[in-house]
Amino acid sequence: MTANESIGIQVSNLTKNYGKLTAVDQVSFDVRKGEIFGFLGPNGAGKTTTARIITGVLKADKGEALVMGYEAGTLKAKQIAGVVPETANAYEDLSGWKNMDLMGKIYGVPKNIIKDRSEELLKKVNLYSRKDELVRTYSKGMKQRLILCMALISDPEILFLDEPTAGLDVQSSRMIKDFLLEFNSDGKTIFLTTHQMEEANQLCDKIAIIDQGVIVKIGSPERIRTEIKGMHSVEVSFEGAVNHHFFNSLSEVKSLKKKGDKYKLYTEKPGDTVVSLAKHASARNLEIVSLNVLSPSLEDAFLSLTRREKKS
Repeated sequence: MTANESIGIQVSNLTKNYGKLTAVDQVSFDVRKGEIFGFLGPNGAGKTTTARIITGVLKADKGEALVMGYEAGTLKAKQIAGVVPETANAYEDLSGWKNMDLMGKIYGVPKNIIKDRSEELLKKVNLYSRKDELVRTYSKGMKQRLILCMALISDPEILFLDEPTAGLDVQSSRMIKDFLLEFNSDGKTIFLTTHQMEEANQLCDKIAIIDQGVIVKIGSPERIRTEIKGMHSVEVSFEGAVNHHFFNSLSEVKSLKKKGDKYKLYTEKPGDTVVSLAKHASARNLEIVSLNVLSPSLEDAFLSLTRREKKS
């Protein structure tokens, strides 16, 4: 495979087998330099295995992967990349500052640059005031922010992240996402493995969806979302409780989901559904609090493409 100067990651026909199970089946895609690329899939779909091959943790049985023109897994490919795996941990018996110093030395960063860059990064994620405290005293969100800073101490050209905001509080999650957008604004490339649709929609220029080891769709979140046919919905909420039988007479509704105090009705005829809802509510003296017609969400597209909606 010939390297392309505009491409940050080139993946061609990657295949990985575990006995009779094919975890990754001839996967191919490109990630342009300066792009935030989301890699999505259900649990067990092959996304983490693919990411581990690209970052050099695993070897593929077949196929190739290049990272900034270098073969995945080689020393050069590892030196120009920052990696934040899902199970990453900082040393809890060291302070945040000493963790940064240690990581900088591992990457061969000059001492004065380690100091300046550690200060800059820790301030950006609101950890500088806690830099001298042991990591064991940090919250989960603080530890994740520290791990992200450690991955960036060498100022990598490309950053690999596996579920970076999983299980975090809202503030930590927002801080990490804002930080990633700032990192990307400097022209850096990000490869993000996630199953959080909203996170992918907020961050990614392009996404690939993998299911059962096979890429089922690649494109921008907006294009993938709008290409899904027959997935429009009407979201409605009422003043007071409503029995599910209320919706049985709406023949144009294909499926129904209750989400909190709202009902989401999937329909191919959203206009007719709105009229029917208004008539039925009026006939039963029900007050409609909110009524919205929604185009397909990225989550709708994901469920449709991975064929998991009926199983969920």
